[in-house]
Parts: sequence; structure tokens; C-alpha cells
Amino acid sequence: MEKAKQTEDRLSCAVESTIEAIGGRWKVLILRELFEGVKRFGQLHRALRGITQKMLTQQLREMESDGLIHREVYLQVPPKVEYSLTPLGESLKPVLDAMDAWGKHYLAQKGEQ
Repeated sequence: MEKAKQTEDRLSCAVESTIEAIGGRWKVLILRELFEGVKRFGQLHRALRGITQKMLTQQLREMESDGLIHREVYLQVPPKVEYSLTPLGESLKPVLDAMDAWGKHYLAQKGEQ
């Protein structure tokens, strides 16, 4: 029984870590945009209706710190910054695909009630 509890605790911790890395309103949407390819700040800002520049900057910094995205700064005037997924960020694609499939199933179930 104790071994099962330890396994459950480790799983819970890993799931919590995943939610911490991609949780919140915006991170999954930022990932969705970057799965399509490299984007500049303005492109992300336009694609994510309702997000403020301050919030987008904060979310991008957190995701960069977590190793999910890469920020490339080009030394030119005006400054050019591009964002792309790291291999770790790319590895979230099947996770988000599974969440998408589950969400569709869940909505269909709710619609049947």
C-alpha cells in the first residue's frame, strides 16, 4: 500500500510540474502559435486577442526561463526579436494534442446531457 502511495505522489508531482509550466490562460495559446513556426512579438500579440503587451512579455519570459521557447534577438534598428520552440517545447505537442482530443470528447459528452 505504501508503494502505491509513493507512486501516486510522484505522478501528482509530475502532473503539477506540467501544469505549472503550461498552465494559465495564455501559455497554451502561445505554444499553439509557435507550433506553426517562428513568430515575432507583434505577430504573437495580434494572434492572442485580449492579451496585454505586459502579460505577453511576462509569459514569454517565464516560458524562456522554463526552457520551452527560444528568444532570438537581432541587432538591428528597429530591434527584431523572434520566438521559437525549443526541443523541450516541441515535446509538448502530443500533450496538447491529447488535451485537445479530450476537450472535444468532453464537450460532446456535455452536449448529450
